[in-house]
Amino acid sequence: MEDLNVVMRERLQKAEELEKIHVPLYPNGHPVPHHIKDLLEVAGEKSGKELESLGREYTIAGRILAVRSFGKSIFMHVLDAQERIQVYFQQNHLGQDSFSIVKKLDIGDLIRVTGTLFRTRTEELTLSVKEFVLLSKNLRPLPEKYHGLKDVETRYRQRYVDLIVNEAVRDTFRKRAKIVETIRRFLSDKGFLEVETPMMQPIPGGATAKPFKTHHKALDMELFLRIAPELYLKRLLVGGFERVFELNRNFRNEGISTQHNPEFTMLEFYQAYATYEDLMTLTEELFVEIARAVNEGRLEVEYQGMTIDLTPPWKRYSLMDALTQLGDIPRESLENFEKTIEVARRMGIQTEKFEGHGKLLTKIFDVAVEPELIQPTFITHYPVEVSPLSRRNEMDPGLTDRFELFIAGREMANAFSELNDPRDQRQRFQSQLEAKDAGDEEAHEMDDDYLRALEYGMPPAAGEGIGIDRVVMLFTDSLSIRDVILFPHLRPEKRS
Repeated sequence: MEDLNVVMRERLQKAEELEKIHVPLYPNGHPVPHHIKDLLEVAGEKSGKELESLGREYTIAGRILAVRSFGKSIFMHVLDAQERIQVYFQQNHLGQDSFSIVKKLDIGDLIRVTGTLFRTRTEELTLSVKEFVLLSKNLRPLPEKYHGLKDVETRYRQRYVDLIVNEAVRDTFRKRAKIVETIRRFLSDKGFLEVETPMMQPIPGGATAKPFKTHHKALDMELFLRIAPELYLKRLLVGGFERVFELNRNFRNEGISTQHNPEFTMLEFYQAYATYEDLMTLTEELFVEIARAVNEGRLEVEYQGMTIDLTPPWKRYSLMDALTQLGDIPRESLENFEKTIEVARRMGIQTEKFEGHGKLLTKIFDVAVEPELIQPTFITHYPVEVSPLSRRNEMDPGLTDRFELFIAGREMANAFSELNDPRDQRQRFQSQLEAKDAGDEEAHEMDDDYLRALEYGMPPAAGEGIGIDRVVMLFTDSLSIRDVILFPHLRPEKRS
């Protein structure tokens, strides 16, 4: 801390010295017509003589990342939004007064430079500076050697510094933007309409989760940050939009981990006259499209030392088959609640809170099977009691026409043929209401308006939710969700 204070005092002194000679520290109105990538493209494989013969001047801006001083000449490396380049200041070209200002520049300063291109003796492309402007004085030093912050929490808390010094982090978030762009284009090309639904809802629904509460003063009513947009998107199916999607934030007042953040980005889309089986095919196509866009066209993705093959078709198992075939649990041991409790206890699962057979089966799946699903795998036919909005399976009404997609041992997507029978939906809402009255904080109230919408008639449809953060984790080889969220939530910073 003492070293930091010394450096900051030195920089403040330089700032004061520059102001004394009327050098603005934070000026505005200096346009930047070129990017460094433009210069790299112009230079290509041209020799130094070819570049000098062009005689063209370029103006770029960026942050100083390195400085090498040789008396009357100074070399710097400058970084803009995408690329870096070497710039060369020479006292003979700039004059003594201007060169004295250059000598007061620090690593981290933002500058605008104008000059011509040449190559050094080592063939490094360099901009010979004829004019320069200090755009923003850096008062706090960057981490040494500019190859990344070492403390993980500091990286997340000071993402602005992490982005400056860590090229891999910048690449992660460029790739994230490309993934989102690809998803939007893919769905739009399939005839889906992008919509926006309320972030604040009077009744949180569409998922089982604990919401954040707020209060609207003018209406004097309690509102909740949404846990899912599902019920509003299905209202749009009732209204006549046959294909809709929303790509936006959800909020859940739950724990924080390498896979969970209180606010996260979710894609949800709904298609009328389709089934969950149609969406399995659509999901395969979507992931292939993403791989083509951000993985250099390859369908094999390297993730945490594993090679994930996204080539369709992907494996499909019912929940029960996954438990018996992949989890190696005898089917007869899962036939009823009592036998299943014994299986769960042998696995170390606390069974006291499980009142339903279906809920216990899915918990056993979470422990015994999910971590082993490395290659893309669809798990289908979940019990009704864990699928309150899913259509019942016609062959076995205790199960639903639903799937979850797992890749690299974690859930990536959840989808189902939608329940559009308002009578069945009312009964399931009633069960949730009873669970809420019994103390379940994740159960929600009856949504009478949604039931009214269903009574007008919702077409048979299928819907799906995909966690965008986890998709980005997969395609950027990121272990933690915090690595793919620009500003993840953290505990309050401790200040000495």
